[in-house]
Amino acid sequence: APAAKMAALSGGGAPWRRGWLPALRFVRCGSKAVTRHWKAMHFQRQKLMAVTEYLPPRPAVPPRCLPREEEALEEDNGYVRLLRRQVQEVFRDYRMIAVCQYNAMPGEDVVLMRHYLQKYDIEVKFVLNEIVRHVLSQSKYKTLLPLFVARNILLVSRETKVKEMLRVLKGVPQVNLLGACIDDTILSRQGVENFAKLPSLEAAQGQTAGALALLPSQTSSLLQRGSVHLTALLDHHIGRLQAGETGSPDEPGPEQSAGDQ
Repeated sequence: APAAKMAALSGGGAPWRRGWLPALRFVRCGSKAVTRHWKAMHFQRQKLMAVTEYLPPRPAVPPRCLPREEEALEEDNGYVRLLRRQVQEVFRDYRMIAVCQYNAMPGEDVVLMRHYLQKYDIEVKFVLNEIVRHVLSQSKYKTLLPLFVARNILLVSRETKVKEMLRVLKGVPQVNLLGACIDDTILSRQGVENFAKLPSLEAAQGQTAGALALLPSQTSSLLQRGSVHLTALLDHHIGRLQAGETGSPDEPGPEQSAGDQ
């Protein structure tokens, strides 16, 4: 019996029992048991790690005292160079350059503002802050750089038409005057308003010439007063002498008596 049972288990017996395998197997795929958990480092070890931490040596010269490395200049295209050249021509050829803050406004109002300014030969130029800031940083107008922050426009003219410009901008609240450069002189908004109150160049020149001519004329009259008075006294004395020789002395008038006294 034991031999028959072993033969049956080893493959003997029915042929359909030899080499039979189950169609479905159950394999355990569960997670492994965690045997190590995080544990806080002992405070003595923490002290040891803090003491032995590597500290790099300080540089002999602080980094803020070292010269800055030159940034790699990006190659400008032809359009950017053209815009910069136009801005340079504006600051070179125009006597009045007003910087204004431009807020959104309808296109009809922009055309109307340009029309009124064109009557006084004042042009409106829309510029990019990146272009203007690059040009001003390399020129003598660096003081104007803080004005180019938001969207700006330039009101330029070959003559100093400040009064006319302020009169037109008074009716356009969307355009605010920030500052100006007039005859290579940088002015604030208040400075531009004070400049508009000044008389014209011809009137100022006439007033200056009159003031300069008044002093020499007064000086000349003071210098000639003594000689004129002396001549008048001598003429009066000669007249008295001639009257005494002829025997008919003239009675001195009130003016002559006062002069004798």
